[in-house]
Amino acid sequence: MSSSSGFKDHFSTQAGDYTRYRPGYPPELFAWLAGLTEKRDTAWDCGCGNGQASIGLTPYYTNVIATDPSQQQIDNARAHERISYRVAPAEESGLEAGSIDLVLVAQALHWFDFERFYAEVRRVTRSGGVLAAVSYGELQVEGAPDAVASGFYHRIIGPYWPPERKYVDDGYVDIPFPFTRITAPPFAMLADWNLEQLLGYLGTWSAVKEYKVHKGSDPRELIIDGLRAAWGDEEQTRRISWPLTLLAGRVRG
Repeated sequence: MSSSSGFKDHFSTQAGDYTRYRPGYPPELFAWLAGLTEKRDTAWDCGCGNGQASIGLTPYYTNVIATDPSQQQIDNARAHERISYRVAPAEESGLEAGSIDLVLVAQALHWFDFERFYAEVRRVTRSGGVLAAVSYGELQVEGAPDAVASGFYHRIIGPYWPPERKYVDDGYVDIPFPFTRITAPPFAMLADWNLEQLLGYLGTWSAVKEYKVHKGSDPRELIIDGLRAAWGDEEQTRRISWPLTLLAGRVRG
């Protein structure tokens, strides 16, 4: 980001729906990440949202510290005995220096002040520590509904995405990453959803919220008939997929 203008809260107003409708990360991702770190004492899930990635880390790390600047997100996070949730910005975590083995940022790095966040990562990681940033962009829907969903993403709500969304759409290629890169295998999130679940997920998008603010109506109303026609039986599940972008690197050496 070119400047730090404070916390941009695009998600708190729909934090409950975020918990209910956001897809989960594949277990294989967390197993691979845990294999990168020399120790498995403490992981930091930075910009944790509702704790989806935090939960995924618990089989591998004794302690998981999960931070988010949004109190509403933390209030809706998934409780676990190994997870300590805290309200804190990415750039000023309040964590002890040299205490973290893995820093994970799931679908959040594009919101951060890169320079200040990377300085914080260097401060809090111990020797052998790893930073990994995961992102997912446009979804892919099995069958005919995919064209309707794609049109919604690009044409109807496209102008209402915040500028940082471009980082996501471009696969994080323009985000600076000043650490020794680790080549990652391909990962994807997968879900089998009915039509109601898909519509719920679409409602969590920040661009949908902005459309409502500017237009005073829900943009999903513009595609519901088309989605129903393409979907068929609304209770039928279809495979939804999100290919993941993964930046991973050793913080020192």
